Amino acid sequence: MTSRIPRDSRLRLVRPRPLAAAPTAVNQRRPRRPAPRPPEGTPAPVELARMARSGLAAAARVARWADAALGPGGDGATADGKATLSDETAERASAELGLSPAQVRADWDTARLAGLIEVHGDRARPGWRLRAWNRDDSAVLRGWVALFDAWSLAHPEPAEHEPAAVAEVVSAMPQVLSFLQLSAGPVPVDQLLDLLEQRVTELRTERCEIPYGPQPEPVRQPADTPLAPLLDWSLHALAAVGALTYDAAHATLTPLGNWAVWVKLEQICVAAQSPAGNIEQAAEDMLRGCAQLRPNAARAEYRAWLAARPVGSAVTELIDAARGDDALLRGLAFEALRVVGAPAETDVSAVVEEPALRPYALLWLAEHDGVDPEDAHEVLTREEATWLWVDTAAAVADHGEAPMLVRHLESAVQATVPSLLDEVRAVGHPRTVQVLVALAAAHPDPALAKAVRRAAFQVHTGG
Repeated sequence: MTSRIPRDSRLRLVRPRPLAAAPTAVNQRRPRRPAPRPPEGTPAPVELARMARSGLAAAARVARWADAALGPGGDGATADGKATLSDETAERASAELGLSPAQVRADWDTARLAGLIEVHGDRARPGWRLRAWNRDDSAVLRGWVALFDAWSLAHPEPAEHEPAAVAEVVSAMPQVLSFLQLSAGPVPVDQLLDLLEQRVTELRTERCEIPYGPQPEPVRQPADTPLAPLLDWSLHALAAVGALTYDAAHATLTPLGNWAVWVKLEQICVAAQSPAGNIEQAAEDMLRGCAQLRPNAARAEYRAWLAARPVGSAVTELIDAARGDDALLRGLAFEALRVVGAPAETDVSAVVEEPALRPYALLWLAEHDGVDPEDAHEVLTREEATWLWVDTAAAVADHGEAPMLVRHLESAVQATVPSLLDEVRAVGHPRTVQVLVALAAAHPDPALAKAVRRAAFQVHTGG
C-alpha cells in the first residue's frame, strides 16, 4: 500500500472560492440581458466621476494628509474603536491644513464612509480607493455610492427624534428617491411627505405590531411622531452627500444622485428577472440560488440582493446562513460579505472566535486589510487551514461531483496524504467521517482509497 501512496508529492494550496460554482452548474448559462442604458441626459461616467471627485475633494485631502502624516497604520489616529478622530490628531490636521477641527472631523468621517480611509481600532490607513483616486473612475464612483448609501450616518438625525420613527423613515426613503428619479425634475416637498407617510404606514402594516399582555401607561409611539421634520432631516442629509438639491418647497436629484438611484433600480430589476427570484428570498435561499451561477453572475446577484435591503440586517442574515450545516452556503455567505465590503467588518470580526466561521472570517479580514487574495491563506494556522479543507470538501461532497472531490485533495496544505489524514483526524470537524468516506469512494487509486477508508473508520470509532 505504501508504495502507491504519493508520500513525496508536493500538494499546492489553492483557494476554495471557485467552489461557489459547482461543475453541475458550469454549463447552465443565464441568457444575457442587454446592457441597460441610463436615463437620457445622464452624464458620461467620466463626467460623473469628475463630479464625485469634486464633491469628495475635501475628504480626499484629509485622507491624503493622514496617509502622509500618520503613515500606514499610524497609531493614535482615533480615540476609540469607533473611528472617532482623536483630539490630538484633529488639532494637528487643523493646523497643517488650515481648517477648523470641526471641519477636519467632518471631512474625516466623509472619507471613512467613502472608503478613502479605513480604521481598525486605533489604527488608520488609506483605503484602496484613495490609491486609485486619480486613475480609476469606477473606484471614485463606488466611493461616492458608498457615501450615498450611508447618508443617514453622514448627517446624523437630531437627538430629539424617536429612534423607531427614524428607522422607519430611513427604510422608506428608497421609495422617495425612486419617485424623485422617475419624476426627472423638481418635486414639491408636500408631495414627498405624502409619499413618505404612505410608505411608513405600509411598513407598520407589514409588521402588524399588536401589543400583547397588560400595557403600562401610554408612551409616545412612532405613529405619534410627525414625519415632516424627519423628511426635512433626510433631504438635508441627502443634499449634504451631494445626492439632491433641496429648498423649503422642492427637492431635485443631482446628476450623481439620479445616476445612483437608477443603478440601484437596475440591480433590483436584474435580480427580479432571475429564474430563482433571488431578490425576494431570505439569505439562505438566495445563496442556494446563486450556487447554480458562475462566480461573476453570483456576485451580481449578491449586489442586487444587498441593494434591496438595509446593509445591517443583510449582513446579519448572511452570517446566520453561514452558521448553518451546509458548508457550501458558508463559503457563499462570505463571498457575499466580500461584496458588502467595509460595512461588514465589525460583524465579521465578531465571529472570529466561532470555530466554524473562524477560517472564513480570518481570510475575509486579511483580504479586507489589503492582503493579496492568493496569499491570504497565510493568516491561517495549520489547524485552521485543515479545518477549512474539510469544510470545503464537505461542500464538494454535498454539491459537487466525484472528480472535483479528488482534485480537492491537491489543495491541502500537507505535503503527503498520510500527514493530511493524520491532521484531518485530529482537527475534529463534525463532517470528517462523511468527507473521508466520500473521498475514498471517489478516488481511483485503490490503495489510497483504502487508506482513506481506514482513517474514516478510525475517526468513527474514536481510534
